[in-house]
Amino acid sequence: MTAAEITPGMPVVCGMDDTAQFATVDHMEGSDTIKLRRDEAGQHHYIPLSWAKRIVDGKLQVDRAAKDVMAAWTTEPAKTMARG
Repeated sequence: MTAAEITPGMPVVCGMDDTAQFATVDHMEGSDTIKLRRDEAGQHHYIPLSWAKRIVDGKLQVDRAAKDVMAAWTTEPAKTMARG
C-alpha cells in the first residue's frame, strides 16, 4: 500500500467482519500519515499509513477493528525526529 493510492474523500472501513465506514480520508499528511476528515465534534484524526491494508471497491480498508482505530488515532500528526 502506498500513499499515492489513497485519495481525498475515500471512505475508511475496518478489515474485520464489520465493513461499515467509520471515517473518511481528508488527505495524506506527509508520506506516512493519513489525515481523516473532521468528525461530528469538528476534530480531525490521524492514522499511520502502516495501518492501511488495501483498497476494496474504492474504500480504504485498515488492518484492525474500527473501535481499535478510534481508540488509538491521534488528533495531531505524528512528529518525525530529525536525523543528524
